[in-house]
Amino acid sequence: MAASSRAQVLDLYRAMLRESKHFSAYNYRTYAIRRIRDAFRENKNVKDPVEIQTLVNKAKRDLGIIRRQELTGPSPVEKLHPAGCHFSQSQKENLILNIRHS
Repeated sequence: MAASSRAQVLDLYRAMLRESKHFSAYNYRTYAIRRIRDAFRENKNVKDPVEIQTLVNKAKRDLGIIRRQELTGPSPVEKLHPAGCHFSQSQKENLILNIRHS
């Protein structure tokens, strides 16, 4: 990997970890940090420049998602129901629909 690519990847890794630490919900925060570390560790031996660029582009998109998620904050379910993270995804969606229609 070229030095500039390595630096870009390390900057991206650090930025993703730094942004993930802003999640207020412990479960989201620890999951995001663990997933980022695992993904970068899994791909650390990739040598193909095209594949590296593909992975970098995906990481940039994911960083954008992390940043947007921080801006939107917790879902209405988690605001009203602190234990909202214990609901299944379909239960959360139903609760959100019920909140919006009431």
